[in-house]
Formats: sequence, structure tokens, C-alpha cells
Amino acid sequence: MYANFNQLKSEKQERIINAAIKEFVRNGFEKASTNEIVKEANISKGSLFNYFNSKKDLYLFLLDYSIQVIEQLYEQIDLNETDLFKRIENIGLQKLCIHQKYPHVFDFLASSTQEESDEVKDILRQQIERIYEQGFEKIYDGIDYSKFREGVDIDKAIEILTWTMSGFGEKGLQQIDSFEDIGEFGEQFLKEWKSYSEILRHSFYK
Repeated sequence: MYANFNQLKSEKQERIINAAIKEFVRNGFEKASTNEIVKEANISKGSLFNYFNSKKDLYLFLLDYSIQVIEQLYEQIDLNETDLFKRIENIGLQKLCIHQKYPHVFDFLASSTQEESDEVKDILRQQIERIYEQGFEKIYDGIDYSKFREGVDIDKAIEILTWTMSGFGEKGLQQIDSFEDIGEFGEQFLKEWKSYSEILRHSFYK
């Protein structure tokens, strides 16, 4: 379907993808400017529409592209790890690695959930709901909930843990680009996260 685009060198593909995502995140579907996209990507407008038939076609390509990246994340979840804290910890590290390679994917998916354009919102709603439902099921599949203390509301505990990891992850995303060595950053990130998770672990676990 995107034969001309797929024939491009990966560096040029990434440049176009990142430029387009950046513009859609900044302005939404309706107000996004293809002129700004081609300027940022350093290509001609004719080239862009040689790769994609329309702005909508480009937007839906980016949606599929982003979903594939997230599905790769879900596939990497170690279902043999039944401890909730370790499961969330590993997912957080994978997310940071994905951010380094695909820096705007998470921003695009987050912004797409707020998209109100009649031209794309119905398609978005179906796709985004599906990927998040699948992700939720995969993340919590096989977790050993017997580790929780009696009387702890597990659903609320999971929400608190998720919010904490989400906020901590955002902090990490703001810092990651200052590190040349992702391994060094990962070690520091993991060490700092453990200091937070231990507080929650003592609150929730037996």
C-alpha cells in the first residue's frame, strides 16, 4: 500500500515520520500543515503525496505505525514474571528504549485520543481502544495477586502504581536525551525507580 515510501532508506523514512508526527501532535489533524511537514522533513510536497495519497492517508499510516511499535512492546512482556512491580518495572525500561528509537510515538498516540476531527476520529476510537485493551490484558496477565496484603483494594493499588510509573516515566523521557549511553541511563533509571517502588511495595504487599 505504501510501496514508494517503503522503498526509501530508513533514515529518510524516519525523518518523514518524525516530522509528520511532530506536526500532528502540535496542531491536530485538521490544522496540521503538510507544508510544515515537508519543510521539517526536507522533502518536496510532491514527494510527500507520492508516498501518501492524502493527509488522511498519512495520518492513518502513522496510526498503524505507532500501533505496531506498541504491539512490539507488548510482545516483549515476560509473562513468566508474576510479580506486578517487576512486570511494571520491565515495561517502563522497554518504553524508554522505544522512545530513544521512536521519540514521538507515545505523544502521537496520546494526542490521537483527543482528536475530534470527524474525518478520522471514528477510526481512531476503534484502533486506540483495541490496542489499549489488549495492552491492559497483556500487562496484568498471570500476575500473582496473592502477594497483596489482606484488605488492600487491588484495583486501586494498581491504579496508584500505574500513575506513579507513568509520572516517573515522563520524568525519565525528559532526561533520556541527555545520555549518550542508554545502558548507563537505564541503570540510573532503574535504581531511582526502585526507591519509589519499595515504598509502594511495603504499602501493598504482605
